[in-house]
Amino acid sequence: MIPNLDIDLLKTFLAIADTGNFTRAAEEVNKTQSAVSMQMKRLEELVGRPLFARDGRASRLTADGDRLIEYARRITQINDEAVSAFTKPELSGRLRFGMPDDYADRFLPEILARFSRTHPLVTVDVACMNSTNLYEATKRGEMELALVTFGCDIVTSEPVRREPLVWITSARHSVHLLETLPLASPHCEWRTMVLRALESQKRKYRIAYSSSNSNVINAAVQAGLAVGAVPQICVRPGLRVLTEKDGFPDPGTFEIGLVRKPGRPSSAAEALARHVMEGLATKPQAMMAAE
Repeated sequence: MIPNLDIDLLKTFLAIADTGNFTRAAEEVNKTQSAVSMQMKRLEELVGRPLFARDGRASRLTADGDRLIEYARRITQINDEAVSAFTKPELSGRLRFGMPDDYADRFLPEILARFSRTHPLVTVDVACMNSTNLYEATKRGEMELALVTFGCDIVTSEPVRREPLVWITSARHSVHLLETLPLASPHCEWRTMVLRALESQKRKYRIAYSSSNSNVINAAVQAGLAVGAVPQICVRPGLRVLTEKDGFPDPGTFEIGLVRKPGRPSSAAEALARHVMEGLATKPQAMMAAE
């Protein structure tokens, strides 16, 4: 018979994975270090594989330990959602939530599905626009919550995820080999990052396509008309990632975070913010190329 994995063991295991060692994990889960060690020994017995390997005085995750992380996150999230659905007061009402369409394609289906399971009586109106407009609309109180790209005067105290920006080109074309590089560029912090990277290399370029809509940018790139840049996690099929081996400098990383309307947030907005933070914090990195 397949054994059942104990939720408490998995939460301790994730605390170790997130903090990097047993001592900080023990503080996180409010247990003694010896209790944490005993829990991990029990977890290893349940899965029948070693999850930790000694590395000098420290412990590191084995390959099986790395494999368990995603399963543990999914199991504990579903557990917490189920408990919340029956133990927390029923929330109802309507809230307005915004994010750029780049993130909506990648994150929104999962976020809304999980939120609906735990808070089925809350209606969520979603607005997709660029980060600057979302930031300004939220600060004016026109929406409760927005997920935005930091930069271009957008700064908040709620970063959720740090993401690398990567160069993309069509998997079927070679426009990236042109002497003067045609760019498909959005109106946001990413444009500043890519232009800075190209200018540091003294690479010739021209802005061939410009739009705040990610679908327009991706269409131009997929058609082989230009090179673009997107978050690594948003690379779509049919696109190829260009690296320093292709002569393209690393454009750097940026932060994705939440902004809220002024004043005290509603319970529904607080609940949705938790779902957004949990969903993005645990989202794995995408493949470096999509063939």
